[in-house]
Amino acid sequence: MVCMKERGALALFALLLGPALYAQTDPEILRRADALASYMDTDFSAEYTIVQDKPGESRSTTVAGVFRRDSIETYVIVIMQPAISRGQAYLKQGGTLWFYDPESRRFNTTSNTERFQNTNARNSDFTRSTLAQDYRIVNGENEALGRFKCRLLTLEAVTNEVTYPRMKIWISEDGLVRKTEDYSLSGQLLRTSAFPEYHQLGNRFVPKRILFEETLKGAVINGNFVHERTQITINRPSFAQVPDSTYSKTFLESVNR
Repeated sequence: MVCMKERGALALFALLLGPALYAQTDPEILRRADALASYMDTDFSAEYTIVQDKPGESRSTTVAGVFRRDSIETYVIVIMQPAISRGQAYLKQGGTLWFYDPESRRFNTTSNTERFQNTNARNSDFTRSTLAQDYRIVNGENEALGRFKCRLLTLEAVTNEVTYPRMKIWISEDGLVRKTEDYSLSGQLLRTSAFPEYHQLGNRFVPKRILFEETLKGAVINGNFVHERTQITINRPSFAQVPDSTYSKTFLESVNR
């Protein structure tokens, strides 16, 4: 039996743990995670290598240059490889996302919720994080995720503009997102994402790798269902200023001349 003194110590320990880790409320933890995944005071650029594995098909690799200016909600993505897609590009300006096709030399609007270059990444995965604006927290609990002590938050969307109406997100003690699960409105798990490593540049953090696994997409191989997977590797991250002209249709057209 547990004595009264031990019960008191256990109660004190539980009180010190939470409701949340780090002596922060759950909304504060979510806002901090947004802040660490957004770069409001600087430009951001990097090379993204995106490897897509579809069971029963050959592996495909896409290399893209990504440029972000989060302070005005804009980004540019230019496809460099494979050769068949070279010069295709995306331009986000506020709530509008354009796709540029160099073959037709035309811009067409697309959606943040669309799959990026037919991978398991979505267009919304390339912009700044606005989880605290887009979702409300319905539950929070402490949970270990491998070597990380995390706060697990269950979220429900408060806007129709998000890619997934429900999410679970694991945030480690340093405020970084380590894992997410994306759900349909009915509660069906659709996709799992993992963020195992980060670059640190001064006081800023950039994922080194992002791993996506689709729950409902895949194929039966040797009697087992194998999920589609995508890995994004982020190389050469930089916070140097990017010319204003980069964030324009003119720039995307000039890249292909």
